[in-house]
This record gives sequence, C-alpha cells and structure tokens, in this order.
Amino acid sequence: MISMKPTIPGPVVRRPATAAEAKALAHPLRMRILRLCLDKALTNKQLAEWLGKDPGTVLHHVRTLVSTGFLVPGEVRQGDKGALEKPYRATGKSWTLSLEESPVPVGVDAQAMLEAFQAELAEAGPDAASGFNRLALTLNKASREELESKVLAILDDFVTRAPDPDGEHYGLLFAMHRRRSPGQDPGSGGVEPRS
Repeated sequence: MISMKPTIPGPVVRRPATAAEAKALAHPLRMRILRLCLDKALTNKQLAEWLGKDPGTVLHHVRTLVSTGFLVPGEVRQGDKGALEKPYRATGKSWTLSLEESPVPVGVDAQAMLEAFQAELAEAGPDAASGFNRLALTLNKASREELESKVLAILDDFVTRAPDPDGEHYGLLFAMHRRRSPGQDPGSGGVEPRS
C-alpha cells in the first residue's frame, strides 16, 4: 500500500553526505534496495528474492543502509509460515544529500546510480520507458549551474508531493556529463579528481 504523504517534506534542504553516507550510496545493490523499499516495507527475505541475491549478502547491505539512516526497520511481524520478520522502509534521505564533496572516488557513486537504473529498467521490461531525451549543449559554468538548479527545483517539487492515489511507479535518472571536445585526448574529459 502506498503512503499518501510525501516521503520527503518540502522544501528540500541538501547537505553534504558524510563519508559513511557517501560510501553507503556508492553500491548499485544498495541503490536498488532503497528504490524497492520506497513504496512498501520489505523484509530481507523479500528483498533477496526480488533481487536474486543471497539473503546474507542482502542483509549486509540492509544493515549498512539502516546504520546510515537510509532505511528504517518497521515493527516485527509474523510471516506467511509463522516466522518473525522485520520489514524495512526507505526514508528518502538520499534525496536530501549532496555527493559533490563525496570522499568516494570520482565516478563510483555515479556508476552505482547508472547500474541500478539499468537493472531497474531491464527488470521492468522493454516497454517500461515512458520517454527518453538526449541532447548536447555548450555551457559555461554559470549556465550549467542554472540548468542543474532549474531541473533540481522541478524534481524537488515532485518528490515532495504526496503520491497520486491512482498513480503508477516510475523511476527517473537525470545525468549530465562533459563531452569530449574535438581534438581532446580520449578519456581525459577535463574532470579533476576530488580532493
């Protein structure tokens, strides 16, 4: 059952992720667990079955997400066969963090998001995508920051709304990257490592 209140109350205020938070988000399986537990509390067993992973592996990731505040345990309940089980629910905290100053090596957090998105899209099937847009722009720093700020404001508006009672579940990935300029060495991209 979908909660009719927003997961994240507005307005969204972001803060830099701690080292532990950034590390917790830098794994595609953890990103998938967060997405799965967003709309419904799921047990470790349910998560392991859904993800096709060993329950021990999933439990390690669940514990990491709980210890960093990305998941909260629910009330212990009785399962189908009478065993006690603990469901987990995503807090929405990941949306309120900035990974720009992350101590995680450059690209690891972005790669985790991309891998999780690809797995979710593949899992949903070939007709799941409701739209794709791709373009190339040439922007200075001020224009790039303006674009990112405007897109984030739109996403913040939707993330702080209550779910539509008759709505369908959607995933969204917004990504921007530098393009290789003509004459630039492959792979250099002009990306400076985080300090």
